[in-house]
Amino acid sequence: MLKVNDAKEMVLGIVQDDPLFVALQHTPLEENLYQDAYLTDIDESKHYTIAEVAGWFDITDAMLRYYLKPFEQYIFDNASPNVNGNIRLNLPAIVRLRMILLLKDEYRVRGIKLLLGIDDNGQLLKHQITATTMDSDDLSHKIDVLGNVLQQMIQTGLFQILPDEEQGTLQVNINQDFLAQNIQRLSADSALQVEEIQKETVELKQENEHLQQQISELQENSVKDIVQKIRERHIENEIVSTLRTEALRLFSEKHKVSFFIKMFKSAQIEMDKEQFVLSYISQHLEERLEVALNDYYDK
Repeated sequence: MLKVNDAKEMVLGIVQDDPLFVALQHTPLEENLYQDAYLTDIDESKHYTIAEVAGWFDITDAMLRYYLKPFEQYIFDNASPNVNGNIRLNLPAIVRLRMILLLKDEYRVRGIKLLLGIDDNGQLLKHQITATTMDSDDLSHKIDVLGNVLQQMIQTGLFQILPDEEQGTLQVNINQDFLAQNIQRLSADSALQVEEIQKETVELKQENEHLQQQISELQENSVKDIVQKIRERHIENEIVSTLRTEALRLFSEKHKVSFFIKMFKSAQIEMDKEQFVLSYISQHLEERLEVALNDYYDK
């Protein structure tokens, strides 16, 4: 089983110089690229089916095909995606597809095509953008510094950290009583010291507001992602329902039978009907879903 650092190193080896990674880098979405559960067990030498990959990313097979189709040259690096007549994805293809899924809500299909340099004819223009990676030691140092700053803020007694039950977050407030007592005590010693404390308090308050804004943005993005998935699933269910109704109508028109045949062969008729419906849905689902999703995303 791969550790988090090993998975990150493996992914970075694939996405270097990738324009989509440049768009992801240094954003909250970047960490998702290294923390996917499939990375702990994946075999770099194997190819995986669409159903397997869709299950890892919690989307339907049809949804995955929707995002594969316009980006095949990029995802498969101009190689053939077919193995034994079926589409198979290796690790680099899966990582590229994952970056598309992470960026789809912000950039849509059109924006991702612009990032990749895909022209109107669907051709991928080769180009290279160097992505800078943050050294793990530098990142660890920054985390330690931020942790120490937060600890010192708490220990001063200047701040009250209370849970906000309505928003489900932690609310950091200035301890007004503590602030007033210290200002009164320090004012007797030096007016200059009071001014410094007030200045530092304002800066800390601004930093707190900035941190709260970042937390709110992360929560909003999470909610949008959930709503997006629910809407996509709803669209697919509506199409399946419509196709089923069409199939039942067509079956009834093509297989008009007498009352006695229905009575004695009802079980066989029902089996034939269900098989016809499933075949009809399988035949038309992908095309209908692609049209519906294009309409939805272009709004």
